[in-house]
Amino acid sequence: MSGAHLEPLIKSRTVLPRAPKNWHSWALITIFFGLMAALVWSWLFIDMTLSTVFGGFGDIWNLIQYMFPPIFDNFPEALRATIETIWMALIGTTMAVVLSVPLAFLAARNTSPHPLVMAISRGIISLARAVPALVLAAIFASSVGIGPLPGVLALGLHSIGMIGKLFTEAIENTEATSRDAVVSTGAGKWQTVLATIVPQIMPSSIGTSLYRLDINLRESAVLGFVGAGGIGFLIWSELRGLDYQRAISAVSVIFVAITLIELISVRLRTSIIGDHLSSTPKQTPRKLARVARDQKKIYVAITSRQLTLPWTQERVLQATVGGTYLLLMIVALATIDMPLLSVYKLGDDVVLGIGRLFPPDFTTARSELIKGMLETIAIGFVATALGLLIAIPLGILTARNIIIRRLVATLTRGMLLFIRGIPELIFAVIFVAAMGLGPVPGTLALAIATATFMAKLIGDALEEVQQAPRDGVSAVGASRLQEFISAVLPQALPNLVSQVLYMLDVNLRSSAVLGIVGGGGIGFLLISAIRGFETETVGAIVLLIFVIVYAIELLGSFVRRIVE
Repeated sequence: MSGAHLEPLIKSRTVLPRAPKNWHSWALITIFFGLMAALVWSWLFIDMTLSTVFGGFGDIWNLIQYMFPPIFDNFPEALRATIETIWMALIGTTMAVVLSVPLAFLAARNTSPHPLVMAISRGIISLARAVPALVLAAIFASSVGIGPLPGVLALGLHSIGMIGKLFTEAIENTEATSRDAVVSTGAGKWQTVLATIVPQIMPSSIGTSLYRLDINLRESAVLGFVGAGGIGFLIWSELRGLDYQRAISAVSVIFVAITLIELISVRLRTSIIGDHLSSTPKQTPRKLARVARDQKKIYVAITSRQLTLPWTQERVLQATVGGTYLLLMIVALATIDMPLLSVYKLGDDVVLGIGRLFPPDFTTARSELIKGMLETIAIGFVATALGLLIAIPLGILTARNIIIRRLVATLTRGMLLFIRGIPELIFAVIFVAAMGLGPVPGTLALAIATATFMAKLIGDALEEVQQAPRDGVSAVGASRLQEFISAVLPQALPNLVSQVLYMLDVNLRSSAVLGIVGGGGIGFLLISAIRGFETETVGAIVLLIFVIVYAIELLGSFVRRIVE
């Protein structure tokens, strides 16, 4: 509290209340040691030894060599399946965005009409996020049949969890000044929303949607493992037949598609919401001239009282992106092998399929449920820890404001982008084929996926730090290492803690499905129960996954509030 705020209190001789006890540090210490204890237990539970970890890499390398050279005689089929996968991701993401917008406005504190409505909306968003997309796809495939439709439904419903959450946070973080100004003119609630909130959240919402499209493209690539269409079905068929050379050819096709779409998506996000670097972007003469032309167009439109907005570069970009998106959606809906005209008739089947999961049965396979769930938790903790150890040095190498040679950062980012293009379930299949069934290959596969993703998050967090503290430390003669420890790391640490807990949340969901390919965890029991039509057991597994994931999410939210 500043002196200006304290002065009235001093003048009135008001007795200030005692400051509350600083329990935040003790809470963080308790949580830290609790997580460390959980990690040690997890390592011992899955019998993770260094000899097992490093001894299996020889077998993995031999299997990778056996996959090459790839055989591309299935290229036409792989290309068709890849296009279907892209359409699944596009339609599923669009479905999620459409459903998330009203949910987010109902869930946000500053736009929700009633606390009960807000609680219900937030519960729906949390539930959608807690159940993995692969689990939803398996459930829908058993209800509506195999094909792309279960994949679209699974991607759409699961994506509501992330998109709805981020949309809600964006709405709650909007400035109140503009809303108050519009309200003072006599505008209604929803007029105020359209005039003030929507323009503020539009750039971040577009960025969130594009980011989710990237994720859904990776997830849709493996949904075919449970009969949900796309390239995953072809890959799974080749792997079951031990035809690894044709399987890797199919993987390479979807890998190229994922990489290209991610590059396009990153470019679009940068153009729409700007560069994430904290430093001022380089203003070239060409950029300055373009900005000057746009400002002149806006000035002319205002002074001449034009009824239409001028076609500035920003508006041209938005119109181009919007038009291209609508065209792709039309093509996707027209070409995908999905009964779109009868989707509304499938509502009863979907509801009936979900209804069969209740009441959940925890007794029939109690021992298998306990063992599988504990193994899933252990895989999630160990994979997160191993991934973090690998990600820290890689993340530092990707930070363009930390590494002197930008070429190093660029090459590291390229390598991570290359590895990120391969879904973790593909890694799990390779590791299981080389090392055998069990939690160890599943843990290693998930650790690699975690490392590539966390490295990107760490690099972005380091690039977002303020430059002023670094300049102050450097001015007193500190080395680059001292500057990093004293000025960079303290700024990035709160965000990093939040991201680690987020990755633990993600990995617990991911580890729940690794058992589908023999990677340990409860996934094997889940897929066996689905194929055996043991719907009450499926309901029990889904409920257990939801409880554990939601508990980790609450822990993450608690830690973020303390750290921030």
